[in-house]
Amino acid sequence: MKPRSPMSMELYDILLDKGYPEEFSDLITRNLNTDFTATRMIGYLSHYSDLPEAEIVDEMLSILSDRNQIMKKKNMEETNALLNDLYRFGLSDE
Repeated sequence: MKPRSPMSMELYDILLDKGYPEEFSDLITRNLNTDFTATRMIGYLSHYSDLPEAEIVDEMLSILSDRNQIMKKKNMEETNALLNDLYRFGLSDE
């Protein structure tokens, strides 16, 4: 896994401040290790004062699923753009 982002470290501190165990907080932030995913979880946590760990894990999985869908969409758009160029310009002799 890649290193945690600054927002991910902030999420870690928030989880600890809310009383979640260090091991749990570490696991969550190792999976939500980008600013985008950590910010989404921070937003989710800001609406609740006390959540069971299972609900936080469920939200983490939902955030990761959304991120994967966004990445797939981006990849398909890039592939489609290359295919459109191929149709428009054809194959080069080089």
